[in-house]
Amino acid sequence: MLFLVVAFLILAVVIGSAAYLPWPLTLVSGVVIALWLAMFAVRERRRRDRTGKA
Repeated sequence: MLFLVVAFLILAVVIGSAAYLPWPLTLVSGVVIALWLAMFAVRERRRRDRTGKA
C-alpha cells in the first residue's frame, strides 16, 4: 500500500496537481494518507480474523 501512495504522489507531482503545494505539505499529506491506509488495513484484518474464527 505504501508503494501505491508513493506512486500516486509521484503521479500527482508529474501531472501538476500537487506542484503548487510546498514539498513539506505534500510529504505530510502523503504520510497521512499512508497512515490512514495502514489503519484501514489493520482494522480489516482484525475484522476478518474475528469473523473467520466464529
